[in-house]
Amino acid sequence: MESRNRIRLAILLLIFFLGVGTVGYVIIEGYPLLDAVYMTVITIATVGFGEIHPLSQAGRLFTIFLILSGVGSLGFAIQALTEMMLERASNPKFKKKAMEKKVAKLKGHYIICGYGRVGAAAAEHFEKAGAPFVVIEAAEDLLKELHELGFNYIDGDATREEILGKAGIKKASALLALLDSDPHNLFTVLTAREMNPTLHIIARTQQASSESRILRAGADSIISPYSSAGRRVADRILARTAATQGRKGGDAAAGGMQHRWFEVTEKSELAGHAVEAANSIVGGGIIGIRRGGKDILIPPPEAEIHLGDALLVSPFQSVNDEDSQANLQPMKIVLIDDNPVIRRLYTRLFQKAGFNIITASTGREGYELILKERPDAAVIDFKLPDISGLEVCRQIRASELGGTIKLFLFTADEEEETRKQAMDVGVDEVVVKSPEAGEIVATVKNGLS
Repeated sequence: MESRNRIRLAILLLIFFLGVGTVGYVIIEGYPLLDAVYMTVITIATVGFGEIHPLSQAGRLFTIFLILSGVGSLGFAIQALTEMMLERASNPKFKKKAMEKKVAKLKGHYIICGYGRVGAAAAEHFEKAGAPFVVIEAAEDLLKELHELGFNYIDGDATREEILGKAGIKKASALLALLDSDPHNLFTVLTAREMNPTLHIIARTQQASSESRILRAGADSIISPYSSAGRRVADRILARTAATQGRKGGDAAAGGMQHRWFEVTEKSELAGHAVEAANSIVGGGIIGIRRGGKDILIPPPEAEIHLGDALLVSPFQSVNDEDSQANLQPMKIVLIDDNPVIRRLYTRLFQKAGFNIITASTGREGYELILKERPDAAVIDFKLPDISGLEVCRQIRASELGGTIKLFLFTADEEEETRKQAMDVGVDEVVVKSPEAGEIVATVKNGLS
């Protein structure tokens, strides 16, 4: 008998004996209805209260019958309820729904697709860092391990929209596609990018031939565990060999091969950038971050750099002297757009391209920001809530900055008249909005170069 049916039967038995007891005390002892109900309840519950009125011989025999039958039905109800609770607690469907409700409350979290060796390492790192994350996995043995570890997880195929939706992709800050198949990672990236255009996506590949396809599908960066391990081994061998040569033939060879520490100051303008964007700025690979006396080795590409950090940069390029620090300063761009999704999307794209980007949501706010920050370029939306992008460009050209800043007008209007007006006020380039998000970034890079 199913637990629910047992619960229903137990409830019916309790109601039945409650009715029998009430009627019995009314007929046999002549109790008022309320007294009869009260006497029945305290008898079945065996709470030990005394009789309301002295019972007759027949009343005592009836009470004995009511105690035996009523207590039996009450015990049956308790047993059925306990069994139902245990079944629900051990039921995979119940666990699954409870976990989905827990994951639905997450915001700004990381999604790990695949709990293999790389996924497990990422989850462990997030757990130690106290960062919220959820793992998508379909293998039963790995799901059991995730449950035992207390990690948030979703049971299912990471390439499906439904599963990514349950993992909270709309509210996530980044996704790691770490499945053991390049085609599966490709489909995961395609689906994730379509569902959340501003999401930062890192994908794993096993074959070099898959990298370009996954990048075109929407991944921000690619990792290859085997390739990365090979490079680290090669770097160690080269560094070791260079150190040996340095002892034998002088410091020149060793000095050219040593990793360098780089202090993150306000002058460097690296604070706030992700490691991936900072790599192109410092002209090497950041393989370590020293922060507050603690070292972070091989930081993830999405890790944010803080003011006061010390970066271990590899290989071969000196970044300690003042000339190098001046050259490493990223070009500064101000983006003015009233759409928060557009601002987040292009902030990520420009940072990935190695720019230091600052955003504003209105024309007046953007104009004041440009005067204060003196950027190398400004990307301005044509339609703004207060003043038009054309008016902002006109004010900039009339200001003390004059012709020292490149102006790019971002518009959905393809009319030639709009382009002519933009050129008349001093806009350098007019970029028509299109589904290709990287076009504006490429235009700005070309314009500044």
